[in-house]
Amino acid sequence: MATLRTAPRLLSSSLRVLRPSTARSYATVEPISKLGEAMSATQPPVSEKHTSTINDPSKGENPRTKTFHVYRWSPERPSEKPKMQSYTLDLNKTGPMMLDALIRIKNEVDPTLTFRRSCREGICGSCAMNIDGVNTLACLCRIPTNTQHESRVYPLPHTYIVKDLVPDLTQFYKQYKSIKPYLQRETKSEDGREIRQSPADRKKLDGLYECILCACCSTSCPSYWWNSEQYLGPAVLLQSYRWLVDSRDEHKAERKAALDNNMSLYRCHTILNCSRTCPKGLNPGKAIAEIKKAMAFA
Repeated sequence: MATLRTAPRLLSSSLRVLRPSTARSYATVEPISKLGEAMSATQPPVSEKHTSTINDPSKGENPRTKTFHVYRWSPERPSEKPKMQSYTLDLNKTGPMMLDALIRIKNEVDPTLTFRRSCREGICGSCAMNIDGVNTLACLCRIPTNTQHESRVYPLPHTYIVKDLVPDLTQFYKQYKSIKPYLQRETKSEDGREIRQSPADRKKLDGLYECILCACCSTSCPSYWWNSEQYLGPAVLLQSYRWLVDSRDEHKAERKAALDNNMSLYRCHTILNCSRTCPKGLNPGKAIAEIKKAMAFA
């Protein structure tokens, strides 16, 4: 199986990363050989100053040329350090969003570039990545029109990397599964039809059900960086609150009991990076605070 590489901490290239260096296989998400562990050191990628620039092969007249520095690492060459590969594109021939630029790079400039994408409408969450220092969706992030500004694109921070901009979200979805994200109820409706809610109860779900599980919030959270094996993180806790507040669910006590420990919930220190970075404009920090309040006054 291909060895995964951990993405570097994006706050400062001069800061040492304290997270243990372990290489993981895609299937098991477990440490492999000592050689693999040595290859996965969380070091900053090779600067774009030390790599070549691949230019737009089809510039038009009066081009508006912009430079994009993109994080590259391939499991086919695990001994090589990740690097920032530079590409130039003519914005006159490129769509307005960062995803348009990445698709054009892959289609016309460098077909080896790897990233996830699907809906292009901010619904699927596939194209989550760190663009110019902010976790966001590439399909919703506009390309800065200032051609003097060089854009930098990284995978989601503090994740293991499958290849280039593709993070391994195995642990993230494992945690999502652990909260049982579905309606749990034994009592059937009296008329055998759907379980109804009042308009007031339905309104409580607004700002919760819209989460698309892109992981932008969780991977922006320092508490999740250091405790991702045990702390559920903002996205999963927001989803947990979505079921805790649902008037139709009958297993609220069991859901609260699952969170009643030192790590699952209480590693949140209200830093609120999650609420700032959410590309859907949701507020995971508030949801976590509401869970804590419910636990305190249960």
